[in-house]
Amino acid sequence: MTWIEELAARADAVLPDYVSRYVHSVAGDGACAREGVEDWDALRLRPSVLRDVSTIRTGVELLGTPVASPIVVAPMAQQVAANPLGEVATARGAAAQGSLLGVSTNTGVRFADIAAEGAPWWYQVYLTADRGITRTLVERAVEAGAAALVLTVDTTSLSVEHPEIHPPNWPDESLRFRTGNLSAAEVEAAGAGLGTNFAVGPDDIGWLASISGLPVLAKGVLTARDARRCVDAGAEGVVVSTHGGRRLGNSVTSASALPEVVAEVGGECEVHVDSGVRGGHHVVAALATGARAVHVGRPVMWGLAAGGAQGVADVLGRFRGELETTLRQLGVASVLDLYPVDVVRRGSAGPHRGGR
Repeated sequence: MTWIEELAARADAVLPDYVSRYVHSVAGDGACAREGVEDWDALRLRPSVLRDVSTIRTGVELLGTPVASPIVVAPMAQQVAANPLGEVATARGAAAQGSLLGVSTNTGVRFADIAAEGAPWWYQVYLTADRGITRTLVERAVEAGAAALVLTVDTTSLSVEHPEIHPPNWPDESLRFRTGNLSAAEVEAAGAGLGTNFAVGPDDIGWLASISGLPVLAKGVLTARDARRCVDAGAEGVVVSTHGGRRLGNSVTSASALPEVVAEVGGECEVHVDSGVRGGHHVVAALATGARAVHVGRPVMWGLAAGGAQGVADVLGRFRGELETTLRQLGVASVLDLYPVDVVRRGSAGPHRGGR
């Protein structure tokens, strides 16, 4: 059993069953989620020798924000269900490790309380049926100090052909903490306007940039053609993501999609990746393929549930420690010196193609 599997077991032991099942839930029969990890595992690093690795450098800038390593926290809903402090504890743990976090539209915590912990943060936007609500939330996020917006561009319903592996109904809707930045009166007035808007288009990237003055990343990109559309529409970054296998059960994985996205737009914008990353060796493989940063989701949520802010810090610290060890073993002194020639898919005759 890996340390992450042990952590997940510790979290499951303290979480209510419906919350645990929510965190573990996947689309379809779970193939994408399983293969999401397997495809990272299938990448092999190509060590170099006679290199000075006495000092390992992991610091980078992400859209102008300096961080201690390219390992950051993915936006996740229902963190208050995992720990009463929710994203406040996550931000505290991220700050302790010099990291940043994504904050979901569906958070039960006030932006100002998250920002007070000192970690830089990005606001993940789910467009609402009433665009006025989205504008209000974006303006409040900007006022509270969000450094970027992450637009989820693949907002669709999850596949439910195997409902037994999806979470049960929440026993009480009040336990679903999703509107921490709207007043009770605003929620009541919004009504159905709070629902998901499925009509997301390229123009929404420019609209969000114009109303916020912030860089916009597009999350949920899995093909070169869509990466191109996002960048041409003004995105300053794309996040290659399957939402941890929660979007489409038989989707391609992030690890398999990353090389073509990097090859298409890696020279024009920051390419980030998430889904299935379970260790520092996976992070190194992603960076070598051309990713600028790696977003970690479920392991952080399990750390939050099992140990609060310290649990989050421990997870991020463990990932960073594994990153540093892998770099030293690889013979590469800096995350900025990783290239496609440093990684190969198991059984392949040549390097894993990406770009730089």
